[in-house]
Amino acid sequence: MRARSGLDPGSVWAQRLGQLERRLRTKEERIVVLETENAALHLKLAEYQGLAGRSTNEVLQLYSAHGQQQKLQRRSVVIHLHGAIKRLKQDLKSLRSFALELSKDFQRQSKTYLYQVLTAVQGIQLQNEAMQRRFLSGVEKRKNWVRRLFPTLPVCWHLRAVLLLEKVFQIKAFDLEQSLQEVTERYEKEKQKRRALHNSLVELRGNIRVHCRIRPLLPFDTAAGHSVSQDRQRNSSEKVAYAADDETVLVKCSRPGHASINKTFQFERVYSPSESQDTVFADVAPLLTSLLDGYNVCIMAYGQTGSGKTYTMLGPQLEENFAYSTEDASELGIIPRATQEVFRLISEKPPGSYWVEVSVVEVYNNEIFDLLAKDSCGKVFGVKRDVVTTREGKSDVPLLTYETVENASEFLHLVNKGLQLRVRHPTLVHAHSSRSHLVVTLTITTVVSGDNFAGTSWEDEQTSQRLNKEVSCTFPQKMRENKSTSSSRASSPAQIEATEKMKQVKTRLQLVDLAGSECVGMSGVTGAALRETSFINRSLSALADVLGAIAEQRSHVPYRNSKLTHLLQDSVGGDAKLLVMLCISPDQKYLTESMQSLGFGTRARQVQRGQVKKKSFPVPSKAK
Repeated sequence: MRARSGLDPGSVWAQRLGQLERRLRTKEERIVVLETENAALHLKLAEYQGLAGRSTNEVLQLYSAHGQQQKLQRRSVVIHLHGAIKRLKQDLKSLRSFALELSKDFQRQSKTYLYQVLTAVQGIQLQNEAMQRRFLSGVEKRKNWVRRLFPTLPVCWHLRAVLLLEKVFQIKAFDLEQSLQEVTERYEKEKQKRRALHNSLVELRGNIRVHCRIRPLLPFDTAAGHSVSQDRQRNSSEKVAYAADDETVLVKCSRPGHASINKTFQFERVYSPSESQDTVFADVAPLLTSLLDGYNVCIMAYGQTGSGKTYTMLGPQLEENFAYSTEDASELGIIPRATQEVFRLISEKPPGSYWVEVSVVEVYNNEIFDLLAKDSCGKVFGVKRDVVTTREGKSDVPLLTYETVENASEFLHLVNKGLQLRVRHPTLVHAHSSRSHLVVTLTITTVVSGDNFAGTSWEDEQTSQRLNKEVSCTFPQKMRENKSTSSSRASSPAQIEATEKMKQVKTRLQLVDLAGSECVGMSGVTGAALRETSFINRSLSALADVLGAIAEQRSHVPYRNSKLTHLLQDSVGGDAKLLVMLCISPDQKYLTESMQSLGFGTRARQVQRGQVKKKSFPVPSKAK
């Protein structure tokens, strides 16, 4: 069998073994190559891991460097802001010192001008008097002189010569009168310029404007004589308070056994007893224009009982129902005139862009009463309310009744209703003495398009959002009815967009008739009226304390010591242009009360509250 195949099994197996050995060597060589490549890859992996570690460290270093750079930038920005704030404080301090120097300079100049004018007037008057005396005494001399010069001249020519000399003197007198008139006109112009500059200074410093009105002597001044001491009775008809000029009050202070002393008080405006209600309101009217420019305004009457506060604020009233006596429009007070002026100004604006609401409250025995609240039958009766401080730090009276009015007649009708509920009680000083503080507030809402608010600040947007939430409570009745009618229909996107674009800005006009301060010995009150007097005097004392704290720039201002000061916190604290109308009596027996009122006005005039804030109205955006 072996022979037939010719193959040797040993050689076959040897050949097979050789092939396997060659393949084994090849595999071993391949393993060696792969192990070498694996070692090289491990080396590269270790190298890459090292690079990754270094890159991570570099990234962390970059992050830390970036953080330090941002900290340095923030620190530099903060340092820059601190420097800017410091420079701003220095600028404000220099501006305040400049304003004070300017005020002192104005006062010095006014005194100098006044002294020069008075000196010139006195000199001219003395010259006129001397010239008249010389003229009267020299007529005969001139006649004798003419006779001596012309002894042959007829007597009729003597008279003509004297008349010719008289014409010459008349021409000189006319020239002097013209020069006096020119000096007087220059003085009036300078005084108007000084008053305008003083008003601008008052605006910058945020001072309280103080006007003083001296009422005339009235019949009840002598009728109340039995309630005062004998010294006051003897001097009851003597006037001690005068308007020296339109900015100065002169008070003659005298005591038995002592020499009389004249004291002067300076105010922005002083009204003599002969000046009318028209003159008083003419100086108040400019404040109402700023009301529609975005400023809150407050006008407050202060003085003793019977000094003319209610007459100045309201005008003459009928004794039976306290309604306004409109027979003589020239006798109307500040409140009805201010309302007429506000509606006149609104009539000049686009229709529908403004609406007015009114509220009437009284502060009686340190409690606030809503005089426009109605019962279920629609009858007006006083409801006790409370005053709170909102999150924004403003004073507010929750649930206070606001009535929408469209003209001055509707306003006067509502105020008359409130006046019928105001507490009054006769005293020995005044037969119709008001026993509460009256606060009449006109809220003017300006409606503008939301497109115009493109440039307003975040604070203005927040204010407008808060005002939009109040629309359901403050919108006029007609607009509420239209809203309720349209709510039953499906609102289109255009209607929703138009509603969202409506923005509102509110300004307030507060008209305050304060109850009069009283001396219990003079008023003769007892019982409940004595308790009313105590609350009145305490609330007025709290008002003086608040002004004193603001003047001294204390950290805490005691607004909450009285409901009156808490209610008037925004107006007194600097959120409104404030005008205090001092009312005083010229009678000797009220000298102590008049001096107290003048002292209050002097302190109020010195209060610096900072520039009054303006409600920002939107600037119309340009068409794209």
